[in-house]
Amino acid sequence: MSLASDDILTRPLGAKPTSGERVRALAALRPTPRMTVGLLVLGVVAGVSILVATGDPQGGEPVAIATIALREPSPAPVAAIPAPEKPVAAQRSADAVETASGVTVVRAGGGNAPSEAVVIRVPDAAPVKLASAPDPRLVERGRHGAIPRLGEGRVRALDIYARPDPGLTGPRIAILVSGLGIGQSATASAITRLPPEVSLAFAPYGGDLERTVARAREAGHEALLQAPMEPFDYPDSDPGPQTLLTTARTPENIDRLAWAMSRFSGFIGIVNYMGAKLTSDAAAFEPVLREVAARGLGYVDDGTSPRSLAAPLGAKARVPTARAEIVLDALPRPEAIDRELARAEAQARAKGFVLVSATALPMTIDRIARWSRDLEARGIRLVPVSVALRGPAGTRLTSATP
Repeated sequence: MSLASDDILTRPLGAKPTSGERVRALAALRPTPRMTVGLLVLGVVAGVSILVATGDPQGGEPVAIATIALREPSPAPVAAIPAPEKPVAAQRSADAVETASGVTVVRAGGGNAPSEAVVIRVPDAAPVKLASAPDPRLVERGRHGAIPRLGEGRVRALDIYARPDPGLTGPRIAILVSGLGIGQSATASAITRLPPEVSLAFAPYGGDLERTVARAREAGHEALLQAPMEPFDYPDSDPGPQTLLTTARTPENIDRLAWAMSRFSGFIGIVNYMGAKLTSDAAAFEPVLREVAARGLGYVDDGTSPRSLAAPLGAKARVPTARAEIVLDALPRPEAIDRELARAEAQARAKGFVLVSATALPMTIDRIARWSRDLEARGIRLVPVSVALRGPAGTRLTSATP
């Protein structure tokens, strides 16, 4: 049988093969069993040769080798432990520090410093809080409303409503500012700008006095009541309604005083509002002082009248009485007020204590506020007016012997 290749070579050029010739050609290209076996053997031999030559079981495929190393976990950072504090016994004492530095710390509760020492006063941690008012033990109903009374066991409003005093010694000044409760601006300024040790006296004519006085006491100020009293040029100078008069009968004056006392609660005593004529008239004034004593109150003379009989009549009526020795704004000028404040300092150093009074003029409030800022650095303390009044029940204290 002839091969297809022979037909191709012997066939004339350009002659197309017949269909039979194409079939025979395809059949001639089909591998025989012998050829298949030979191809398989040849593939096995080639693969073994590559394996032997390269030593790569992957037959030459790309390979990447990664090394995994196991490490011990890093220890957690250890917080630094502070060195133990030195025992208290090894630390320098406060006294030793003060001695070495020349600085003396005056602590609450007392203690005097040498005159040449620099004084640093450590204030109390919390502000002084006054007792709430009204105290039911010290109130009775009167014709005009609630008024003070002496409590059981002779408990006095003077003691209960007073600002606590730490009792330190040394030069001290008590300041009474009067005329409050009428002008809202001056009243608010006095309450907020003046040191809490300054005592405030309220006239009975202001509106909403109960709330105003409560706000002043919350700020630490003692409160006193100004009772309108007859001046020498009355009625040209008129303190206002319910004025106590030398021509009035005693029951009438007592009733007028009761009206004033019903205007607000929490006051420690009575202050004259004008009153130069009444306070110089023993017959009219002594019954008033007896009523003040019976109510558990004190009486403070503002020092504006040289004819006042408050001291001798107060001793006779057994009412705690004090009189201001200096009126700061008798001459209402800044330089005059500053001069009187300096005089108060001098008297406090010489006598130990001085009681001064002032009115609620904006100028006066401003000068007192400025003057008091570094007062303790100058070795002088402010104390409330009650220091001049308080003592064992039934005793009398004057401004000269607080």
